[in-house]
Amino acid sequence: MRRAKISVDEGARLAAVAEYGLSDPKTDARLQEIAGLAARRFEAPVALVTLVRETDQMFVAVLGLQESGTPRDISFCSHALDSDDLLIVPDATLDPRFSGNPLVLGPPHVRFYAGAPLRSPSGHVVGTLCVIDRRPRSGFSARDRQALRALGVQAAQRLEELRLAHARAGGPHRFRQAAGASPDAVASTNAKGQVAFWNEAAVRLFGVPASEAMGRDLVEFLPSLRNQPDTSARPDERVDGDARGRDGSLFPVEVLLHASPSGQDVVVRSIESRRRSDDLAFHAANRDTLTGLPNRVVLMERITEHLARGEQIHLLHVGLEGLHHLDPAASPGSRDLALQKVARRLVESVSPADTVTRLDEDEFAILRPAEAGEPRSAALVVADRILGSLIAPVEIGKQRLRLRAQVGIACFPKHADTTDALMAAAGVALQDARREGRRTRRVYGETLKHEPLEEGESGETLAQALARGEFELFYQPQVDLVDGSLIGAEALIRWNHPERGLLIPGEFLDQIEHGPLAVDVGTWVLETACSQAVGWRRREPRFRMGVNLFEAQFRGRDLAGEVRAILDRTGLSPAGLELEVTEKIMLRNDAATLEALVSLHAQGVRVAFDDFGTGYAALSMLKACPLNRLKVDRSFVQDIKNDGPDALIVAAIATLGAGLGLDVLAEGIEDEAQWELVRTSGCRSGQGYLFGRPMPASQFEDWMRHQASPRSSEVRA
Repeated sequence: MRRAKISVDEGARLAAVAEYGLSDPKTDARLQEIAGLAARRFEAPVALVTLVRETDQMFVAVLGLQESGTPRDISFCSHALDSDDLLIVPDATLDPRFSGNPLVLGPPHVRFYAGAPLRSPSGHVVGTLCVIDRRPRSGFSARDRQALRALGVQAAQRLEELRLAHARAGGPHRFRQAAGASPDAVASTNAKGQVAFWNEAAVRLFGVPASEAMGRDLVEFLPSLRNQPDTSARPDERVDGDARGRDGSLFPVEVLLHASPSGQDVVVRSIESRRRSDDLAFHAANRDTLTGLPNRVVLMERITEHLARGEQIHLLHVGLEGLHHLDPAASPGSRDLALQKVARRLVESVSPADTVTRLDEDEFAILRPAEAGEPRSAALVVADRILGSLIAPVEIGKQRLRLRAQVGIACFPKHADTTDALMAAAGVALQDARREGRRTRRVYGETLKHEPLEEGESGETLAQALARGEFELFYQPQVDLVDGSLIGAEALIRWNHPERGLLIPGEFLDQIEHGPLAVDVGTWVLETACSQAVGWRRREPRFRMGVNLFEAQFRGRDLAGEVRAILDRTGLSPAGLELEVTEKIMLRNDAATLEALVSLHAQGVRVAFDDFGTGYAALSMLKACPLNRLKVDRSFVQDIKNDGPDALIVAAIATLGAGLGLDVLAEGIEDEAQWELVRTSGCRSGQGYLFGRPMPASQFEDWMRHQASPRSSEVRA
């Protein structure tokens, strides 16, 4: 950890901080509102407005933390004091300034930080408006920077009002001295309402020199105050009105009034500049900056409103595939342009009453209120319209991009009775649709109609598929449940069938497992996955590839020798491979099976027991077999609830695993609540749609780049 440098001008800066008169850790309501806008815009769990003092930083607005400040020497904000622009820290664990910081290593576990410096009228940085996340982020876009700057302007304006209020408490002379340096127009009147003070900012705003303004009635410059009721009983009042410039023209302003027995002080700010700032802040908090569509926050609020009124609604979750085919070198900004064109097509596909939202990099959502008496099949019609709108290629410069989309559909009240549950249901339906691999839509809970291969054709067809290279591996991320960082992936086979499209394992894996090709396909999977893992492990030293084994690979074969040969050919370290075996294989428990696993385990290859808890495996096998990990079956995670039976089972497995020195991974995590429950139950790692769906290698590469997962300082065997 590196402490921030102390400027040679530190004395003047501390004097500027003192001008705000904020010596006690008390939050300000307006600054609290601005922090809330920042938290919403950046979907950040923590947002702060801080003042950095001599030995500490004080929070004058705080969301997501119980503390009222931190010591200065460990504060992130202290590093912004000599910055001319934003301070962005994508991952504090990878930044030498913060990697050893106690705020990173312990609560609040800061990983991502973005702060806008707040300047006093003297030009000194007195603090920041910042957002914090406990997970690392891949970066901060130009639009994100613009939004944070706009919110910082609002925070600085409010701090200036507090500075003037504190100066006023010190008497007229001190107030006018402070107002002389203010960027806001400030005027004071005597008891007759005549101008007695007029600062330089007022000269600029009204175009009237102080010599001409002195002694004139203030209402000449602010005619809307003529009808303003007496504010002496309420010494502070904020009103919108008109101001008159030197040429007699009127322009809109915001006026902050402070009445006193000796007269009145006014702070005048152009509404045009305020509106620009407000509009930027509002847009930042409620709109997707790339497409201009409402963001996730707005969607959740609108769903909640409909649910509160008991109105039937349809939620359509749209996923895109194919964006990675764009060549950014051929058309700079091509991905952004493509998403903007997709957004327009989606808006044109639905009615004006529907809410179209961008949720993620390649996902959108449409909230559709159902009309009275409308059948649920109407949502399918809308989904088909959406899919149809995306058939035509998207043209970006000289590139013609053909996108494929799927739609998941969930309805209230049939499928869910809360906002989070409805969002989760639509997400699950989308994943079901994506398993189809074509342009399709799927309703939540609808049984997938997979058609397995006919037994008579399976053997020959599968052999031809292997020979023609029709099999493909998809990869699903596995993450550390503490912070969501990438630790590995599970390799999952798919079949690009020449007639039926992309097939998932349920449609062909049984025929492979019980046919003559199990060993050949298993070897292909193992070698392909290991080859792929080599490059990913260079980027993420902790990365480990999980590969499922067929039972046939153990029968009458030197599995340990074959695995060692594949590792030698591909160059993958044994620590980068994890073999996943089912209880069916473990129950064989013959000498050859155990010998192969023991030999591989001794060389550093990890062994995981898949789908633990669903069958008849004896606990004694956990002692007899060389294991590194237990994988909790998704059936226990899907319906996990606080204090429910599934939660108890997961906790019991986690406790058992910990006692045996085994890592415990939870499968099928689809929402934040499940993540939190399995983590607190003792599971150390996890996988599921919340972190990433199974995806081709190229898409997994994109996922890794956008996630910017933190790197470990060492390879964990």
